Amino acid sequence: MERELILGGQKVKTNNLVEIKYPYTQEVIAKVHFATEKEALQAVEIAKQGAKEMAKLTPYERYKLLMKAAEILERRSEEFAKTLVLEVGKTIREARTEVQRAIQTLLFSAEEARRIGGEVIPIDAHPNGKGKFGFYVREPVGIVSAITPFNFPLNLSMHKVAPALASGNAVILKPSERTPLTPLMLGELLLEAGFPPSAISVLPGFGEVGKVITTHPDVRVVSFTGSRKVGEIIAKQCGIKKLVLELGSNSAVVVHKDADIERAVQKTVQGGYAIAGQVCISVQRVFVHESIFDLFLERLSSEVEKLKVGDPMEESTDVGPMISISEVERIQSWIDEALQYGSKLITGGVSCGDKVSSVLVPTVVSLVPPQSKLYREEAFAPVVVVNPYSDVDQAIQMVNDSDYGLQVGVFTKDLEIAWRFIRGIKAGGVLINEGPNFRADQMPYGGVKFSGVGKEGPKYAIEDYTEIKMVIFNLDA
Repeated sequence: MERELILGGQKVKTNNLVEIKYPYTQEVIAKVHFATEKEALQAVEIAKQGAKEMAKLTPYERYKLLMKAAEILERRSEEFAKTLVLEVGKTIREARTEVQRAIQTLLFSAEEARRIGGEVIPIDAHPNGKGKFGFYVREPVGIVSAITPFNFPLNLSMHKVAPALASGNAVILKPSERTPLTPLMLGELLLEAGFPPSAISVLPGFGEVGKVITTHPDVRVVSFTGSRKVGEIIAKQCGIKKLVLELGSNSAVVVHKDADIERAVQKTVQGGYAIAGQVCISVQRVFVHESIFDLFLERLSSEVEKLKVGDPMEESTDVGPMISISEVERIQSWIDEALQYGSKLITGGVSCGDKVSSVLVPTVVSLVPPQSKLYREEAFAPVVVVNPYSDVDQAIQMVNDSDYGLQVGVFTKDLEIAWRFIRGIKAGGVLINEGPNFRADQMPYGGVKFSGVGKEGPKYAIEDYTEIKMVIFNLDA
């Protein structure tokens, strides 16, 4: 299958044809026309007109277009799901869940399109404000550049594109070079729904494309989800514009001595091995009270060993491949380093089969020291680290001993203990008796420290995708 890029609503071929491979078998599933600097510059110029066309649409008209897009996606849901399996390698069940979440993101964005308003400001509350009446309105910024990663190519694209369109902007989407197929399908879907063609560009490409659409002075917002390393590059080069960064994490779970152990184990398994651990809020570090440490570790390893690993297209598969063989080799080197530091391999740690493959057997490692990469960095793999702690203060210190702070899960039956964790943990979200991997698509989502800047969730993204315009009437004039 050969796929063209989308440039201002038009399908375009280039001389840059790139193969897309199925992570499970390494077979070529498509050849995609990738953009270069030339197409990126053209996309910005076309988007200027697209922004004007979008600004003419009323909130109700934008609402209707987004609702139409949701209807089309629902109708084509299985097609999208199977494409997600082929380009990401996630299981078919995980892919169907992503499609349903993307539909919800569209629906929430549609509703928010009708709620973009302003506020009356009591100007005469100021000593110099007598005789004046003021209010503000929100207006679209114009052009939004969206750059998305490989792990959720549909829904993470939707989290940027749908709110941007809901607030009346033109969008240039650059998906991961590894997973451009569903984002291109998304672009086609939005055009079918009736959005102005000049407002929609989907540009698969490499760094040169990203540099153009992040540094161009006519782009007013850059929204990026991906690695800390790339996020720092974008932050340094993008110039004076709004910046939303959803970056990495090494999310923690705390299991206190009074926790429901079975529930904590279940949520750790769900959060640690979904999409082969390739989720920014995947469970990576688990801190268990020393009084229940051995029991938790025994039950966790037992449940992890029950997970079915293999072909992601099979309905019964729990864990599919990582995005590439090189990623498996990377995480195995991290596991080896941790073992050299004296950590214990409880289960897993090897690739599936007799030779290195893109499938890593779900892994549990215990007693991992803080200086190891497996503890400090974002693993982005089906690996969970389990360490003991003695008291609440130590657990909070261990959770916060990280450059990241996205979401944290805490398991306890004691409300006072829960509040101590909520107040002490430095993260964008603290979830009580739930894993850190939980996300409802309408909630404010984002981290602190090097986990990023700004929030996603349609209502909160729209705040970044609009500008406040202050209006003041001098009533004495």
